Amino acid sequence: MKLSGARVLVTGASGGLGNAIARACAARGARVVVSGRREDALQALAADIGAEAVCADLADADAVVRLAGSAGDVDVLVSNAALPAGGTVDTFSVEEIDRAVAVNLRAPMVLSRLLSESMAARGYGQVVFVSSLAAAFPTPGLTVYNATKAALASYGLSLRGELAAHGVGVSVVYPGPISEAGMWAETGLPAPLGLRTRTPEQVGAAVVRAVERNKAVVSIAARPLRFGALLGRTSPVTFTRLASRLGANRVTDAMADALRHKR
Repeated sequence: MKLSGARVLVTGASGGLGNAIARACAARGARVVVSGRREDALQALAADIGAEAVCADLADADAVVRLAGSAGDVDVLVSNAALPAGGTVDTFSVEEIDRAVAVNLRAPMVLSRLLSESMAARGYGQVVFVSSLAAAFPTPGLTVYNATKAALASYGLSLRGELAAHGVGVSVVYPGPISEAGMWAETGLPAPLGLRTRTPEQVGAAVVRAVERNKAVVSIAARPLRFGALLGRTSPVTFTRLASRLGANRVTDAMADALRHKR
């Protein structure tokens, strides 16, 4: 479907990759609604690109329903908001696990349920879930995060089958390490194995491509990382053994320490 003239809701737009996604959609002529927790950043973005702003904390179940109501009949949902949720499971409180599941999985599911109904009635629309390439890697230290992102991807691809008959597309976008914005950038870590990172603008372009071409899956990562993801899916025991030898635990520990305050 064409983005020009379409009403698009982008969650998680007050920081991270959502800003770039919202800008990419606006550049294609979309009428954008941006949502996030930080009202100052959200209002600044909205003013810059001519968008509507709706402040919402997606950990709050009632706020998710209110956001869907405020957004109205959108043509495209880009479910991007997520918490890093790094660290071994024993470092999480039950409340922190609940919050990660609420933001990373429950909110996207509820928003897609509420907003895709009008899309199906009209016979067109697109739902985009921003997962993570990390979802394919059985990496100790990212257990909670990976679980939410893997479940989100599975939900999205299954939902694609349900909505296709109603003219509504569903896409899953898998960013790898991204520079300048997002979880990886906020850790300050160098690119894994010396590989080049991708940019927020490339993520925005990938979302645009997913919508306009109704792509089921779009990955934004270096080829070796995409190959590693395939190995992680098909041979998880082998991957876990290799990851440990290559120092993956040191990386995930550093990520958890840098992002613990965001749980």
